[in-house]
Amino acid sequence: MYIQRTLTAQAKSLFTQYPVVTITGPRQSGKTTLARQAFPDLPYYNLEDIETRTFAIEDPKGFLNTCPDGAILDEIQNVPDLTSYIQVRVDDLGKEGLYVLTGSRQFELMESISQSLAGRTALLKLLPFSFEEIGLRYPGLSNDDYMYRGFYPRIYDKNLVPSQALADYYTTYVERDLRQIKSIHNLSLFNKFIRLCAGRVGQLLNLSSLASDTGISHTTAHDWFSILKASYIIFTLEPYFVNIGKRLVKSPKLYFYDTGLASNLLGIEEPAHVAYHPLRGNLFENMAVMEILKFRFNRGRSNNLFFFRDSKGNEIDLMYSIANKIIPIEIKSAETITKEFFKGFKYFDENISTDAPIKCIIYGGDREEVRSGVNISSVKRIWALLDKV
Repeated sequence: MYIQRTLTAQAKSLFTQYPVVTITGPRQSGKTTLARQAFPDLPYYNLEDIETRTFAIEDPKGFLNTCPDGAILDEIQNVPDLTSYIQVRVDDLGKEGLYVLTGSRQFELMESISQSLAGRTALLKLLPFSFEEIGLRYPGLSNDDYMYRGFYPRIYDKNLVPSQALADYYTTYVERDLRQIKSIHNLSLFNKFIRLCAGRVGQLLNLSSLASDTGISHTTAHDWFSILKASYIIFTLEPYFVNIGKRLVKSPKLYFYDTGLASNLLGIEEPAHVAYHPLRGNLFENMAVMEILKFRFNRGRSNNLFFFRDSKGNEIDLMYSIANKIIPIEIKSAETITKEFFKGFKYFDENISTDAPIKCIIYGGDREEVRSGVNISSVKRIWALLDKV
């Protein structure tokens, strides 16, 4: 059964305003399915198919002539020069709603688009399922289940065993994508590097430490980390800076775009392993951060998320920037609400702002309530609370 993606409405709307809509995101996040469901009248071409790709590379004009009224071009980064010919075509036709492009290797895709299609394409990002999309369909799954399973659509569509599916996903990703990148010569060390990244999920990024523990240079660690970010594997949450006369942490925090993949890299093979894992709280935080990022991306909005921490350990887990306001959000994996949950808000009021539209706690339980002026939400329903802001 097809699960309607929240981003569909935005994609359809932008297709009436731009000649090209480009959808990026991780492999298997559902880009192709969304494009074909949202635009069923457009012809579809998969540029990973060898014959189709060869045709597009060797005769780009002839290829585009087979779809004179537009098309869905899947995995466009496989033929990056094609975007230059698309530019000429859309400029000649002078109308909106022609091409839908998808791509999962951001470092290649964005380079070709920025050179050829700047101002001609709307850019959208599709991440794996959000709770908004699947939360009501699987009411029996616990937070630990979701942290173990992750949110890649195929796991749900095909009812796959998550541990096997995620291991296969990672192997396929390495073999298909990273082998094509010249800076990665030693896959064994790279595998060690990404597993060490998983072991630091939810923590401040320290590339020097990662490089040392992996046995590679700082430059190599920087290159590999950049590749993982551009490939929608790793996400960094940037620190929020405010002039409050205190020394602030300047390093970003490390997360994975999918908690299931992070769990798999940590050796977690079933939900019970999550419950007792020392990084369970970090994985829950990762899941909550991604849920809010999906809320933004699924509405065609940009990343507006930060965290705050000073040198004395005062911290706000998430700073949600909207207009000129900041919404402080605390993330707690525990299922019982305690006074400790509220400590960060006192610091926020006294040192950062007294003008927050709302304050939020995302926690591991299921209650929805307002306590001491703070909105308390389960991770599965935070999208509904943010939708009201």
